[in-house]
Amino acid sequence: MRKIIKFLLCSVFFINVQMCYSYDADEARTIHIYEKISPTIVSIDAQLPVGISSGTGCIVSQDGGILTSSHVIDKSSDIDVTLNSGKTYKAKLVSVFENDLALLKINANEKLTPIELGNSTNVKVGQKVLAIGNPFGFSGTLTEGIVSRIDYTKNKIQTDAAINPGNSGGPIINTSGEVIGISQSIYNPDNNKSNIGIGFAVPVDSAKEFIRLAKISKRI
Repeated sequence: MRKIIKFLLCSVFFINVQMCYSYDADEARTIHIYEKISPTIVSIDAQLPVGISSGTGCIVSQDGGILTSSHVIDKSSDIDVTLNSGKTYKAKLVSVFENDLALLKINANEKLTPIELGNSTNVKVGQKVLAIGNPFGFSGTLTEGIVSRIDYTKNKIQTDAAINPGNSGGPIINTSGEVIGISQSIYNPDNNKSNIGIGFAVPVDSAKEFIRLAKISKRI
């Protein structure tokens, strides 16, 4: 009888552990940010003369404005944008900015959720950041790191959050869930195409100015 009671108690304890499992504060914050941001991230595939160029984009307006890196869609007239929901739309190029940024427009026939743009003025070396993108086609990939350096001369934010081919155009996010930069490139001294912990992003203030000018000219 005692063995049966012990078995039942262990079973109940196991079930309660499974049901009551909780994440620590840092994990819960990261999970919340990812779930909040994911619907605002898109995959981009552009047909180039040499093949397909793949990258990431951020929804910046309810009517289908998409921010990405201009090198992702450079010289392409056939651009596909795939939403988090899996729906794919043809996109047209609206405008290109000198700092490797581009605006696209899709007609999704639905109100889209724009990403929240923060500011890059107060970015500090050492602060935690998250990167979301589609490295090597693995859509919706989240990585974590810190701001490693700020290059004021070249107007770049350096991070050790893993950025790989396919991340270009995706957001670098702070712990409040705000975009502080747009992933652009990685440093490859040995011509290795994978991440070695030195990635760069365009500060979001540059992107905000680009979007502002596009809105003034009624391009988006």
